[in-house]
Amino acid sequence: QVQLVESGGGLVQAGNSLRLSCAASGRTFSNYAVGWFRQAPGKEREFVAGSTRSGEGTVYADSVKGRFTISRDNAKNTVYLQMNSLKPEDTAVYYCAERVLRVADTSNAYPYWGQGTQVTVSS
Repeated sequence: QVQLVESGGGLVQAGNSLRLSCAASGRTFSNYAVGWFRQAPGKEREFVAGSTRSGEGTVYADSVKGRFTISRDNAKNTVYLQMNSLKPEDTAVYYCAERVLRVADTSNAYPYWGQGTQVTVSS
């Protein structure tokens, strides 16, 4: 059974950093591209960052480019999202998701999801 568990969320002041983790289990992690998404209250879920299966290829939403970094450790079955220079508009529930083969930037392309972790950035 595929399972994804996010952690690392919390309350931080603007300008500070957080690192989210997503631990995967239930299948061969390196066979799956990974995406981070977020959803703020009253808004649609949006793509934040994605990683290819090897981790060598990454893609970011314009809103986080230069501030967030996605990485993965296939030996540990874990993907990370390092978030620097956080802004109040980054406040959302953050989700990791997996799909076979290529990275995609739309949520409906991902069949496997974690339960989410709350990130709140105060001004």
